[in-house]
Amino acid sequence: MVSTPTRTTAARPAAGGAASGKSAGSSALPVPAGTPSRKPAGTPAARVRAWYRRFWSALEGNGKSRNGSTYYLILGSTLALTAIGIMMVLSASSVEAIAAGESPYSAALKQGGFAAIGVFAMFVLSRVNVVWLRRFAWPVMFLAVALLGLVLLVGRSALGNQNWIDVGPFTFQPSEAAKLALALWMATVLDRKAKLLHEWRHALIPVAVPGAAVILGLILAGNDLGTAMIVMIIVAAALFFAGVRLYLFAIAGAALAVFTTILAVTNPNRMCRILSWTGQTCADGSDLNYQSTNGLYGLASGGWFGVGLGQSRQKYSWIPEAHNDFIFAIIGEELGLVGTLVVLVLFAILGTAIYRVVVAQHDIFHRVLAGAIMVWLLGQASVNMAVVTGLAPVIGVPLPFISYGGSALLMSLCAIGVVLSLARAQMDPGMQPKKMLRFGPAAFANSVRRARAARAATKASSQGAARPAAKPAGKSPANAKPGSTGNPARSAPRNPSPKNPAPKTPAPKNRTKA
Repeated sequence: MVSTPTRTTAARPAAGGAASGKSAGSSALPVPAGTPSRKPAGTPAARVRAWYRRFWSALEGNGKSRNGSTYYLILGSTLALTAIGIMMVLSASSVEAIAAGESPYSAALKQGGFAAIGVFAMFVLSRVNVVWLRRFAWPVMFLAVALLGLVLLVGRSALGNQNWIDVGPFTFQPSEAAKLALALWMATVLDRKAKLLHEWRHALIPVAVPGAAVILGLILAGNDLGTAMIVMIIVAAALFFAGVRLYLFAIAGAALAVFTTILAVTNPNRMCRILSWTGQTCADGSDLNYQSTNGLYGLASGGWFGVGLGQSRQKYSWIPEAHNDFIFAIIGEELGLVGTLVVLVLFAILGTAIYRVVVAQHDIFHRVLAGAIMVWLLGQASVNMAVVTGLAPVIGVPLPFISYGGSALLMSLCAIGVVLSLARAQMDPGMQPKKMLRFGPAAFANSVRRARAARAATKASSQGAARPAAKPAGKSPANAKPGSTGNPARSAPRNPSPKNPAPKTPAPKNRTKA
């Protein structure tokens, strides 16, 4: 005979303290057979489950998005990272600028100028409804493809990569703009095909083929494998947040691994980087891992609190282009472990806040766009830090908001502006930041209409204030016309009563007889 687990509950005493007629032992309720017994709340498993629930509740920010905490966490962490980036670019680039006969502030001033433009664009995009951006998805995608093709024709090559276009005294990197354009385009297309994404051909066409494939092909034609890896991560994130079947990711991951291996083996420069990372020597005896090695020296010499801001030794040409991809090593050397942890915490806050925005979205377009931007920024930061700390081979990927580069900083701030627009929409209407600009013909017409109404109200109030004060009724002035009163509202002459057009018949007179 199988014993059925039961749960015994103590009997509640009746009113007045008298027993309820049943003892505590006889109040057990029957439980269906096969029901497992609950573990007490104090067991380690229960505590782990409770901590797990509290962790995800705090991470998702349930109910906290309405008070604006998510919006200001994204804004604050972004501005802090941008400020740290300008400061570290000044410190890391000053030595090489002086050696080249330039001003030590030249790189920092350029970075500050792009930061000012990017912050302005970020605030403008944060006040724009994201749905309004959908109409630009296809035009910006075609523009990104055209610019990437133009790079191959008239672009400038540096350090083996051809992905810059000279625009006067500045250089523009179209691959950075292609990341945001691709995220917006994929969100638009996946939202329109939401009901067909359970079929693999609708999930991959045209998002992966030919959309992302064309962007990747043009970037790889410029020999920029690092940016191509980030674009692959963005595409995978967009498909994941759109709800595509998971088996497609396994197949695509295996195909990309084979494709990446072929690209690495067929290129001597990439193969030499991988061999140098594993500690071997290249065929020509060169060591392409010297940047990572000197970056580790800088991180090790920084200690807990660093050698002091501006006192780095590795930036004296030991790390070429120290203000670009290896600026994290300069942060570790000058500001120590504390400085690197501050940067990590700021990126963690930024990622957590954007994740709150992503999980709160019910529309596929909003969720895919915010999720792709989140994976883009955090994935690129993770790859950069992995390269600097020696966890990955040397790949040319900048650290978002911090590394020198106007195109990367401008596009990153624009992407944050899009996320801020979604975070702002989650806030209570009374707590939302006020709009700075009005966009669209309808909004412009409403603004003009409100301005005219405000001017008319002001004019009416000024005319009312210029009129003499009303005098009490019954005390008309001496020169007032008869029938008028002292009240201005009643001083208008009354209309005479309408006359009866029919003539009155005189009453007959009584005649007496003579």
